[in-house]
Amino acid sequence: MSVEGQNVIIAGGSSGMGLALAGHLLDEGASVTIAGRGQEKLAAACLHLGDHPKLRTHVVDIGREEEVAALFRECGPVDHIVSTAAEIEGAYQLLSSLELAAAEKVVQSKFYGPLLLAKYGASRLPPSGSITYTSGIAAYRPLARGSVVAAVNAALEGLVRALAVELAPIRVNAISPGWVDTPIWSFVAGDAKQTRLDAMAQRLPVGRVGQPEDIADAIRFLIGNGFTTGTTLHVEGGHRLV
Repeated sequence: MSVEGQNVIIAGGSSGMGLALAGHLLDEGASVTIAGRGQEKLAAACLHLGDHPKLRTHVVDIGREEEVAALFRECGPVDHIVSTAAEIEGAYQLLSSLELAAAEKVVQSKFYGPLLLAKYGASRLPPSGSITYTSGIAAYRPLARGSVVAAVNAALEGLVRALAVELAPIRVNAISPGWVDTPIWSFVAGDAKQTRLDAMAQRLPVGRVGQPEDIADAIRFLIGNGFTTGTTLHVEGGHRLV
């Protein structure tokens, strides 16, 4: 399915996987709105993408219902919705040290946010449209300290299946990345980021960790394949096997 001339909203598109996807879609002739909570990060994303004439930005916290409603009022009709947003700072803690406020941020960004994007965005989509969310390997190979992220990813995949039935023929899918070299690892591992990624690369059957472009390619497939819905696509270098 060509995306030339279509409108795509990417929540979380100011960095990492979402930013890589925005670049791919702009190159294909789509109009892209990248939505995020910080104007500074959105401005930096525009510079990275070359201030493309078909690129727009919108400041929004997708965990806040009134802001999501405003996003779709202002953006008008849309063909595809993607969310790569995740707020995990402070969430990777042992249960005894976990603060509920950090857990609530994960739920807001990775469950309530996607739910609200569907609630307000579905009516703006054509029958051929799609919604794609971002789950993750934590749902299948959780780490100690990662109970909240694992649980929310699993819940999101359940939401995908339910919405694929309720919103049909609009397609609803999830991408489940493995370990990908994105800025989010600074929150997960701090100064040990590169050491942790290098160690995982040695374990994976593909011999490397993922790059944002790997995940962008997979999301692009889900956007374009009209016969895929209610599915979680695993793009994790064989992580579930090791």
